[in-house]
Amino acid sequence: MSETPLPEAGAGTVPAPTFPKSSDANFRLRVIAVWATLFVLFVFFFLSFDLKFSFILEKLPFLTGLTLTRDGFLQGAALTLFVCFFAIIASIILGFISALGRLSRNPVFYGISTFYTSFFRGTPLLVQIFLIYLGLPQLGPVPAAVPSGIIALSLNYGAYLSEIFRSGIMSVPKGQREAGASLGLHQWVVMWRIVLPQAMRVVIPPTGSQFISMLKDSSLISVMGVWEIMFLAQSFGRTAYRYIEMLTTAAVIYWILSICFEIVQARLEAHYGKGFKERH
Repeated sequence: MSETPLPEAGAGTVPAPTFPKSSDANFRLRVIAVWATLFVLFVFFFLSFDLKFSFILEKLPFLTGLTLTRDGFLQGAALTLFVCFFAIIASIILGFISALGRLSRNPVFYGISTFYTSFFRGTPLLVQIFLIYLGLPQLGPVPAAVPSGIIALSLNYGAYLSEIFRSGIMSVPKGQREAGASLGLHQWVVMWRIVLPQAMRVVIPPTGSQFISMLKDSSLISVMGVWEIMFLAQSFGRTAYRYIEMLTTAAVIYWILSICFEIVQARLEAHYGKGFKERH
């Protein structure tokens, strides 16, 4: 009777078991079934409130931003995306600069970065909005509501992104920087061509979550009278005493926008994680 030969020493680890593709397909089908069931229950729950759909359809163009204001400016979801777009760009720049400051050995640069992140992570966003919108006029400049909202969101989320970017940069082994320096590359070239592409795999998931949170936190700028989704939902609901219709519609719009952000995040994760998966 022949014996099964044992693997030789140093022959390598036992390969991980592979699962058939059919199991992945079954898992996805079950997930879709769960989502469909929960969505149907979700719809039946809100139908129990005896919603007035004619009122929702009447106000939906305003909430989605398909209709402009009397001045020809954006409102509703279009204004929300407008504010978030510029706030995302500014917060990325602020977060990256602050992350470099926290990694710097310059005490001034390091002190400014840590003070900035400590203050804007340690105080509520609503307080920061009021400080910018109501506090700056006492010093001279009188900012408009929309720029104030963009500035507040940028400063707040830039502080959170600073820590995310810092941890992502530190996750890249030091030997990668040393290898780039040994090739005679400038430190900025090493950062841009070697460190950041590898750090993106770590940075994108929490950064995407922060941007989804920003999308929802943009509702706080409604306190300044900005005609974004939440402001319009409250105004329309107050005038007709139809709060459930308007708040439900606003929640669905935020949900759809969040799903769009999640799809973009998933594509970026797949793109920057491609090389890592190939190596493993």
